[in-house]
Amino acid sequence: MELKWLLGVTLLILGLVDVQTHDGEDDHVDDVIDIEDDLDDGVEDVEESKPEASSPPPSPKVTYKPPVPTGEVYFVENFDKGTLEGWVLSKAKKDDTDDEIAKYDGKWEVQEMKDTKLPGDKGLVLMSRAKHHAISAKLTQPFIFYTKPLIVQYEVNFQNGIECGGAYVKLLSKTTELNLDQFHDKTAYTIMFGPDKCGEDYKLHFIFRHKNPKTGKYEEKHAKRPDADLKTYFTDKKTHLYTLVLNPDNSFEILVDQTVVNSGNLLNDVTPAVNPPREIEDPDDQKPEDWDERPKIPDPDAVKPEDWDEDAPAKIPDDDAVKPEGWLDDEPEYVADPDAEKPEDWDEDMDGEWEAPQIANPKCESAPGCGTWQRPMIDNPNYKGKWKPPMIDNPNYQGIWKPRKIPNPDFFEDVEPFRMTPFTAVGLELWSMTSDIFFDNFVICSDRVVAEDWANDGWGLKKAADGAAEPGVVGQMMAAAEERPWLWVVYILTVALPVFLVVLFCCSGKKQPSAAEYKKTDAPQPDVTEEKEEEKDKADEEEEEEEEEAESNEDKLEEKQKSDADVGSASQEEEEDEEEEEEDGKPTLEQEEESMNRLKKS
Repeated sequence: MELKWLLGVTLLILGLVDVQTHDGEDDHVDDVIDIEDDLDDGVEDVEESKPEASSPPPSPKVTYKPPVPTGEVYFVENFDKGTLEGWVLSKAKKDDTDDEIAKYDGKWEVQEMKDTKLPGDKGLVLMSRAKHHAISAKLTQPFIFYTKPLIVQYEVNFQNGIECGGAYVKLLSKTTELNLDQFHDKTAYTIMFGPDKCGEDYKLHFIFRHKNPKTGKYEEKHAKRPDADLKTYFTDKKTHLYTLVLNPDNSFEILVDQTVVNSGNLLNDVTPAVNPPREIEDPDDQKPEDWDERPKIPDPDAVKPEDWDEDAPAKIPDDDAVKPEGWLDDEPEYVADPDAEKPEDWDEDMDGEWEAPQIANPKCESAPGCGTWQRPMIDNPNYKGKWKPPMIDNPNYQGIWKPRKIPNPDFFEDVEPFRMTPFTAVGLELWSMTSDIFFDNFVICSDRVVAEDWANDGWGLKKAADGAAEPGVVGQMMAAAEERPWLWVVYILTVALPVFLVVLFCCSGKKQPSAAEYKKTDAPQPDVTEEKEEEKDKADEEEEEEEEEAESNEDKLEEKQKSDADVGSASQEEEEDEEEEEEDGKPTLEQEEESMNRLKKS
């Protein structure tokens, strides 16, 4: 009903517009010209007043401020002075190495990162590749392992990635032989800590040298490998913060970007163990000659069955096989190539008598086979192989022999491995196949709050600057898709597919025809109960009568409007004729009942 009203109003408006168009066609042309001129003027005004394309708002700028320690420290360095003041370049040579590469002649410089987001933030940069590098600096005071924890922290950025090389630091032991000018790979150190990579092996070292109280010798102890995946720290070209926390209770933590990636205890989680075993195997003990380690032995009472034929073959000819028809027994499988010719440089004295090369016999191509036919071989059902006695439990089995245990003459127990050799300098002794490794913001202290404040003022500022410069989520997705075009497919499937499915399920449902439509078209109607059918019939009859009466009134109104617009007045006879025609076209009650009966029968 609403649709009919909407269509009627639309047709009426179009008719009025059409009449006005024909009445004032000439004026309309002038108006159009004036309107176009006005539009042109308006467009020019808009273009003049239109502001330039707005660029995206600038990212919030992060201003660099050199970090300042907030408490007592043993060593601190941010390189913001722009010099290597306080650092000593090694002039040593590496032992057992070719003279060409034995020197520690790799270059170090203090400069900003290549893609820095913090102007003024400088660091120590390893500049050379495929060279030995060594540089070190003294602490303000030696660190003595007693009652205070040790915290070592610094930043690393592999600006060009890393192929093979390290970025670890060494805490150089306090000895009378320590000479920073001759710092090399054999220089005594107490702790080595930091990232290292070669090939696809990504490591985060924590190694300490433990002194054997009996022999006085030092042995390297390696912390267990972290469970975390370290690859990202080497490949993302971002600045990462490495922290080692070593406590007097022998516990340790290793953090990257202030997140713990490894932890443990010096007594339990290092290899080899700090303390040797109390007992060891006696090196002089020997296994007795009559020691029987066999859990199973052949049954000595077993006898080979009389019908066991060890000489029976595993395969025998198939007696049921029949030679295929057409088999060419007299034709060889291969024949000499009739088109082959002896090479001109063939020397029969040197090369022997020349023979044409063999080719497949062309006569055998259409035959099932050539040459002497032989029966195919099949498994021998009587084959048993060599007889062996079955295995039984060994009544004399004594188990696997092991040497006896004796007290370990080298045993000792160090319950405080934390108390290591004091150190008095920090150094970088590295070989790298990649240049431009960036180091910054070293700090060695005993207060975790001091280390965290230093990290927040240094590394935290870098992180904030990088975050401010990074694009939003959409920008990151677009950038990723530019590098990996296949991501467009993922984006389309993720966004477009759900929308398509929603539209498909919401808009493709079929509209069920109403009972009135069934009546008008005499189409078969789904079965319903008689009571419901009667109720529907009554409701449909009343609805149809109301619709027909409303349509009749509408038609009358429309005819009256048309008559008033075209003629001004219409005769009463024409209106009566129209009413009679409408009444004649209206279905009678008897016709409705007859149509309902036909539907029920169908």
